[in-house]
Amino acid sequence: MSDFALDGAQLRRRVQRHAAHARAGNFLARESASRMAERLDLLRNQPQRILDLGCGTGEDLALLAARYPDAQCIGIDFAPAVLAQARPARGFADRLLRRARGPALLCADAAALPLARSSVQMLWSNLLLPAFSDPLPAFREMHRVLAVEGVLMFATLGPDTLRELRAAMPTAAGERVHRFIDMHDLGDTLVAAGFTEPVMDMERLTLTYTQLDDLLRDLRQAAATNVATTRPRGLAGKTGWQQARAAYERLRQDGRLPATIELVFGHAWKAAPKTTEDGRAVIRFERERRPLRG
Repeated sequence: MSDFALDGAQLRRRVQRHAAHARAGNFLARESASRMAERLDLLRNQPQRILDLGCGTGEDLALLAARYPDAQCIGIDFAPAVLAQARPARGFADRLLRRARGPALLCADAAALPLARSSVQMLWSNLLLPAFSDPLPAFREMHRVLAVEGVLMFATLGPDTLRELRAAMPTAAGERVHRFIDMHDLGDTLVAAGFTEPVMDMERLTLTYTQLDDLLRDLRQAAATNVATTRPRGLAGKTGWQQARAAYERLRQDGRLPATIELVFGHAWKAAPKTTEDGRAVIRFERERRPLRG
């Protein structure tokens, strides 16, 4: 999507501004996390350290800790006000003894992770990728911090997400609804970042609302409003909004307005490198084992 870009600074400001509604607005993340967890049944590895990238208020960290009780969990998010809600309350004794409870939490950008190379065995990313118009830098950082044979698991939004709203909104002044990356393009980007064996699938959900304003409220609470660099800088005007509402109203079925969500799920692996960073081939030698003779 070379002609589409997101305003990262504006996205950060909006997430911070709506941090008080973060838990109320993450119902879709809870649904996608549940479906991601089902896909963990396909994996046999038992990670020692797990990174939840884009951990938000921390519900997925609890899910991962329950699934892998012996693993160390790390949560990273770029919004301090949201990350603060993932921190467990500490009593006087904990502060006095400086005991750390729960997962390690860090505030950082996904394209510049404060972790050592090959330091985690599983990387979990639930609905983080829509924050990137180009996910390649983030994928490269994910690949860097994963250990060899480590796995990346993610959920994101596909192009059909909010298709009804996109079709109803006026476009004369620019796009008012984000574009989302097709899963085939995501697969190509994963390979470009060094991952192997990417596997992806897609599910469509239909949310329904009694009125359009309820959908718009959910988007605001989730800080999922438009931050495209080409977004219109003003309202569509009274006529434009009336036309958009009328267009959406024509979609009403059984008294409800639909909103399509395309959830894309994927996982990919970090294989042993075939070349060094300066391009030299990696040759592996295995010691020949001979039986002892008496």
